[in-house]
Amino acid sequence: MHESKARKKLQIHLRHLVGKAICDYNMIEDGDRVMVCLSGGKDSHTLLDLLLLLQRCAPVKFDILAVNLDQKQPGFPTHVLPEYLESLGVAYRIVEQDTYSVVKRLIPEGKTMCGLCSRLRRGILYRVASEAGMTKIALGHHRDDIVETLFLNMFYGGQLKAMPPKFLSDDKQHVVIRPLAYCSERDIQHYADLRQFPIIPCQLCGSQENLQRTQIKQLLQSWEQEYPGRIDNLFHSLQNVTPSHLADPQLFDFASLGAQGDEWNRKAIS
Repeated sequence: MHESKARKKLQIHLRHLVGKAICDYNMIEDGDRVMVCLSGGKDSHTLLDLLLLLQRCAPVKFDILAVNLDQKQPGFPTHVLPEYLESLGVAYRIVEQDTYSVVKRLIPEGKTMCGLCSRLRRGILYRVASEAGMTKIALGHHRDDIVETLFLNMFYGGQLKAMPPKFLSDDKQHVVIRPLAYCSERDIQHYADLRQFPIIPCQLCGSQENLQRTQIKQLLQSWEQEYPGRIDNLFHSLQNVTPSHLADPQLFDFASLGAQGDEWNRKAIS
């Protein structure tokens, strides 16, 4: 009983955060056909679960299509997701494409395969979305992913850039949304444990998580332990940007900035 109450409380909390993100960024509109990208991990499972809950009570009507990309990784349990999705009664599509062999051929042994794998996966999912007539593509990135990306870009790319909750693909053909943008990874992990989702690990390919992201994650976690709420504050900083207090001349007209005191004084005297 205690576990059931805890799950319900956490579910309400996460559903509220997802609903707020959808509302704040106008992620889902009436008549949308939302393609939920389901990898089998805790994040995408939670995303699908919460969107199905919201679908029943949302003020707008939208359809959901769960899509999994079977990349032919060795040991991938092909039966797990179809059985789970059929038990939910949700429309789904399993797309089979051997990107694993492509990545193994192009990436040297010992190097991380995640970058190339992600780009190939994105291209395939965009194609599937077009073929299925989907109007939105939902990804399972959460608040911690967004903050980690901010620091990755600052430390290693020299850019003040993160993951936007909603964006337009480079070819302007697809609107991509991240409804979990306000949800913490800790809460998602706890929810996935309580819901006992059929999790498929991402280590099937033998690749390790990118070392730089791992280091950033460890840094943020140590900060959070020492100063609880810091990750939340970092995320909120992305929503409270003051271009005049940064240094990008493309965002703020520093060149035209000048003192106006003397001119104002002359006008006041006259």
